[in-house]
Amino acid sequence: MATNSQYRELDRSSETPARHAKGALDATEYHRKASHVLRLKSVSAKIGLRLPRRILRGPAIDPAGLPNTACTDTSPASVAISLPQARAMARAAEEKAVSIGTSIVVTVVDEGGRTILVERMADAQLASLELSERKAVSAVFYKRPSAAFEKALAGGKMAVLALPHAMPAAGGLPILHDGRLIGAIGVSGGNNAQDEEAAEAALSAIGS
Repeated sequence: MATNSQYRELDRSSETPARHAKGALDATEYHRKASHVLRLKSVSAKIGLRLPRRILRGPAIDPAGLPNTACTDTSPASVAISLPQARAMARAAEEKAVSIGTSIVVTVVDEGGRTILVERMADAQLASLELSERKAVSAVFYKRPSAAFEKALAGGKMAVLALPHAMPAAGGLPILHDGRLIGAIGVSGGNNAQDEEAAEAALSAIGS
């Protein structure tokens, strides 16, 4: 007849890994990690790859030896149009519009054509909300004034109409910083000459 010690010895075969694991690792987590290792070994064997013993850990990295790149980007690409600058441009464009007897909508976009600011004077036509945006996007996408497409179209170059985002009407100007494109402004509401004049006044307000 089996003794109590023999029963205890037999009972060890039914113990789960969780009873031997250190810490709070349960059986489910144990088997998940074991299955992962087995799958990794199986795949490596099929493709003839011999895995390093410490493949799952990787080399130790000393953070002190890494270069400090935080807040050190001084390239022109890091320059962006601020909201106060956009407001200053809009104010200058609107003041010019008042002085020449028209009402406008001003749209300022960043280097990716994303809107930073839109301002509409009280009497400006609603269509100018879209037209000013299209002029700004045209200027930033092609890195040139939208008036360039107006001139090309007037010269008989009908292909301009097929260019994506090209707006053949004056009033859209790229905004440059040290020769690098950082955004654009679009003005609509007056005639093309008035829109262009207001846009130029806007750029002068920030020294661009």
